[in-house]
Amino acid sequence: MLRPRLDRLGATRTPGCVQSSTTMFSKILIANRGEIAVRVIRTAHEMGISCVAVYSEPDRDALHVRMADEAYLIGPAASSQSYLDARKLIDVARRAGAEAIHPGYGFLAENAGFARAVVEAGLVWIGPNPDAIFAMGDKLRSRIAMQRAKIPVVPGGTDPIETVEQAREFADRYGFPLALKASGGGGGKGLKIARSAEEIESALATARREAEAYFNNGTIYAERYLENPKHVELQILADRHGNAIHVGERDCSLQRRHQKLWEEAPAQISATLRGKMRAAAVQAAKAIGYDSVGTIECLVAGDRFYFLEMNTRIQVEHTVTEMISGLDLIREQIRVAAGEPLGIVQDDVRFDGFAIEGRVNAEDPSQDFRPAPGTVTKYREPGGLGVRVDSAAYPGITITPEYDSMIAKLIVWAPTRTHAIARFRRAIDEFVIEGVPTTLPLLRALCDHPLVIDGSYGTQTLETFAQTLRIPNNGGAGITTGDAVPVADTIAVEVNDKLYRVRVIGAASRRRGDEGLRPPRRLGTTAKRAAIASGNDVVSPMHGVVVELKVREGDAVAEGQVVAVIEAMKMMNEIRAHKSGAAAKLHAAIGATVEAGSPLVSLA
Repeated sequence: MLRPRLDRLGATRTPGCVQSSTTMFSKILIANRGEIAVRVIRTAHEMGISCVAVYSEPDRDALHVRMADEAYLIGPAASSQSYLDARKLIDVARRAGAEAIHPGYGFLAENAGFARAVVEAGLVWIGPNPDAIFAMGDKLRSRIAMQRAKIPVVPGGTDPIETVEQAREFADRYGFPLALKASGGGGGKGLKIARSAEEIESALATARREAEAYFNNGTIYAERYLENPKHVELQILADRHGNAIHVGERDCSLQRRHQKLWEEAPAQISATLRGKMRAAAVQAAKAIGYDSVGTIECLVAGDRFYFLEMNTRIQVEHTVTEMISGLDLIREQIRVAAGEPLGIVQDDVRFDGFAIEGRVNAEDPSQDFRPAPGTVTKYREPGGLGVRVDSAAYPGITITPEYDSMIAKLIVWAPTRTHAIARFRRAIDEFVIEGVPTTLPLLRALCDHPLVIDGSYGTQTLETFAQTLRIPNNGGAGITTGDAVPVADTIAVEVNDKLYRVRVIGAASRRRGDEGLRPPRRLGTTAKRAAIASGNDVVSPMHGVVVELKVREGDAVAEGQVVAVIEAMKMMNEIRAHKSGAAAKLHAAIGATVEAGSPLVSLA
């Protein structure tokens, strides 16, 4: 019999989670943007906590800015000058009178230096202690820590790879395929696979370049690459009084470019393996003195599991754990940071039903998941029993190339896994997003994939499946609507970089998306463009930054050869030649920003 689930309507059933009038914060700053900022604001407001938002110039009209109690401009679009500027964030927190900073995920959420700076500034860091972040922030350090805690790790080394010869020695020891990974990396960045001795030199060089570009740390190590394992992660909750529990596990195996697209809880693994993994996750948390919400990520091959990494923050996919456990993980994270004990023990955590999350991204699955920034012209979320959408989107929002491609997270819950898949399928059919291609059609197709239906999929399933499909890029099925969303009769005013909403008496109403409301957004400095891209030009299909140029002028170029790598929306995109020829002229330089349609290389 299904127990009452008031928590799915927004409440929490956690025993002992009573707000303390003596320790709880009155105001916090959220050092993030988008849906995670909105997510934190909602829980904080339920707890009676005021929220301070920060925003970059393109984010002036963002939903998290509108929902916060106050908001401050912190710089231009570039993350390095806004959301990654620790000094600005701490300064705003002080000016606003915030007592604590919640980092969300991404940006500075796992930066031990920023966490220490927050504490040294007399503020509270809503996350684990900086020493735990430091211990788990480097993959080599984390592997050593887990080995000491007697947690199995993926077979591989604990020393940096400095030379091609060392990489070959590792291949002789561990075999192929060999994974060359950035020690300071994550999300598939700085990870290259060598399947033969001939591929080692190129894979090592590329992994090191990506590691330096993304993490300012070119340290690379090697481990055996497991073919098509399951990617299963354990949710950890620990406090500053020595208590640690698990909140079940999630299967995050459906990925593209080593980044997750579909997550579900609980994972489809044996009861014996489930018990071992949950116990190991608690053991790992206690071994490093963990004291917040966190995630232990593992690879599962057969009846064995291996520690992969630890995420010392709230995860994107925390939603599915909330749906089956009834816990508000953001609430627990804030309570722990305020010094309160968990208030629950392991036996208090009960799991009901099944939950699935799909990441709805502005990407084109028919073009190798190419990022697709642009303006969302129509947006309507699905609803009904057991359906949740975490998003900061609305009709007229611009998905900018400066940040990641996520538009929304679609989450469903149902008593059985079969019912959950059916509900997910129905919700996708109701979801309307127009103006940019999205991952909705692929998520819809996955609902009918035999390996997804029986739960036997692995980390290579999604990309293999996507290559066989002809996926429309119109953003999903369902009834469309042309209704515009009215905007209140207010104007935005900034005074000393603080945003105020001023009501204008007698102002005519306006509709979001009307032309002429604001000047067109500039995409930044671009590489010089040729007047007209000819059939001999290899052009960039997207706005982004040139990370690598694979050819020089005069080089012979084969059809399908990679000529450049463009970073767009936090993804590396290989640009391939559409024909054979010689590289007659290079139009871009490494580090330059290019627009969609810009020539990169002219062939002769």
